[in-house]
Amino acid sequence: MDIKASDVKRLRDMTGAGMLDCKKALSESNGDIDKAIDYLREKGISKAAKKADRIAAEGLANIYVDGNKAVVVEVNAETDFVAKNAEFVSMVDTIGKTILNSSVNTVEEALALETSEGTINDLIVNETATIGEKLSLRRFEIVEKADNEVFGSYLHMGGKIASLVVCTGSDETVAKDVAMQSAAMRPKYVNREDVKAEEVEHEKSVLTEQALTEGKKPEFIDKIIAGRLDKFFEDICLNEQAFVKDGDLTVKAYLDKNNMNVTRMVRFEVGEGMEKRSDDFASEVMSQIQNA
Repeated sequence: MDIKASDVKRLRDMTGAGMLDCKKALSESNGDIDKAIDYLREKGISKAAKKADRIAAEGLANIYVDGNKAVVVEVNAETDFVAKNAEFVSMVDTIGKTILNSSVNTVEEALALETSEGTINDLIVNETATIGEKLSLRRFEIVEKADNEVFGSYLHMGGKIASLVVCTGSDETVAKDVAMQSAAMRPKYVNREDVKAEEVEHEKSVLTEQALTEGKKPEFIDKIIAGRLDKFFEDICLNEQAFVKDGDLTVKAYLDKNNMNVTRMVRFEVGEGMEKRSDDFASEVMSQIQNA
C-alpha cells in the first residue's frame, strides 16, 4: 500500500525510530499507526532509538582474513562489560565476516548488507534492544594483498586495539611482530614520506618557537630543528621506531634483516578520538530510577 509521508513523520515523532524503520512498520501494519508502534516495540526499534544520544566509546575491534583479503572493524558499546558479552562478540563476528565478503566502501553501505538476521543495521538495532545499550558500527577498512605478500595481525587487550599490516615476503611471524609493534607503539604512518606536508610544517613551527624560547642561537636553529624532527618521525613512523623486541634495531632494520617490507598498516584503537563516558555505574542506576 502507499504510505503517506505525514504518517511516517508522525510515527517517527512518536517513537523516535528512523524514517526507514517507520515506513517499514507502517507497511507491515497496513498503515495502522497503533499497530506500527507495536511493531517497532516488538522489534526493539523504538527502545533502541531512545539510546541514540548516548555515548558508545567502548566495544571491540577485530580482524577477519580470507585468503588475500582482510577487514578490520570497530563496533562500539557503552560499557566495557557489554563488550565482553558473548552475544555482543557474536554480533561483531557476524558484522566482520559479512563485510569481508562484500565490496562496500562506507559504513552506510555496510549497514545495508544482508546477514542471516536481516541487514547489519537490523542486527545492531535488535541487539541494542536485547543488550540494553547503544551499539554502533563505527568504522571498518578492507585490505587486500598480493600473492607475494603476507598479512600480519595482532589483537591487544582482547580487542581494544587491532593492528593489521601487509608485508612483502613470506614470513608471517615477522609480519605479526610488526603488527604487534604497531599495536604497542601507536605509529600514525609507515614512512616519513607518508606524513602530510602541513603536519610537518606545523611541527617545524612549534619546534622553532621552542628553540627560540630556550634561547638557542639563530645560527644553530636549523640544525636543532632537523634533529628534533628526526625524533618526531621516530615517534610517529613505524619504520623509524625502535623495534620493541630488540631496541638496537629499528623496525626497518628488522624487516631488512628478514628481506621484508611493510606496504600497508591499519590500526584501530577502540574509542580513540571519542568522548568517553564519565558517569559511574551508581550514577547510571540512579539516572534510570529517576527517569522510570
